[in-house]
Amino acid sequence: MSVPLRPPRRLIEITVDGEAMRVPEGDTLLDACQSAGKDIPTLCYGDTLNPKNACRVCVVEVEGARTLAPACSRKAEPGMVVKTDSDRARHSRKVVLELLGSSVDLSTTPNAKEWMAEYGADPARFGEDAATVAEPPKVDNDLYVRDYAKCILCYKCVDACGEQWQNSFAISVAGRGFDATISTEFDAPLTDSACVFCGNCVEVCPTGALSFKNEFDMREAGTWDEERQTQTTTICSYCGVGCNLTLHVQDNTIVKVTSPHDNPVTHGNLCIKGRFGFQHVQNVASDG
Repeated sequence: MSVPLRPPRRLIEITVDGEAMRVPEGDTLLDACQSAGKDIPTLCYGDTLNPKNACRVCVVEVEGARTLAPACSRKAEPGMVVKTDSDRARHSRKVVLELLGSSVDLSTTPNAKEWMAEYGADPARFGEDAATVAEPPKVDNDLYVRDYAKCILCYKCVDACGEQWQNSFAISVAGRGFDATISTEFDAPLTDSACVFCGNCVEVCPTGALSFKNEFDMREAGTWDEERQTQTTTICSYCGVGCNLTLHVQDNTIVKVTSPHDNPVTHGNLCIKGRFGFQHVQNVASDG
């Protein structure tokens, strides 16, 4: 059986931080920077979704351009001169992080603390009267929790639930301005919505606004510890599709299931059984 290959792409020359390099035509600046070993912070970018350009944390400076460019979506062009660590780019990232940190809870956002320190971001400088998203978590089912106090409105969950992957269209953006939020139709509980509980929205959430109910409970109890967790990739046994599952195990107990984004079968997506139906493994183990 032959494996179809992508057609070859010609290489174009660009300059990144003073270093000349060649990248495949059609690659984004983020692709180019990552291949050059440049650390570009990203929040709304998802490697299995089309770029939304919502967070603007990944902006870089392109010589001759009037505005900063989002590296996640701006395509590399021949002769382009890019600065990833200029004063202008750093200041922009700093302000974006400060605005996000002053309005939402970034405590479960990977790398947020390190980025704050790297760019000298101080969300507290906006004062105690800054408009914040403060609302209790929505716990209306046994599978996953919606904690919109951590939501940065990156729309990744909407895209994963909608036309880019699941096509369930159970969630969308409701409201405008400061009242904008991710919601089901008429703000109904998930159990009364079009949600099929695939959890693909949880998979792409960058801040922990969506999380496994099990993970949420363990964090509340102070027992969640990723440093003690191991990850093992296996094949789902529920059907013959061959989806890959990555089991996250803590203290010999499966605490959540993800799927490799580079897997050609799943691309990080799973169904309700693959993502949430792991309890029988523990039941069998305990019975044995």
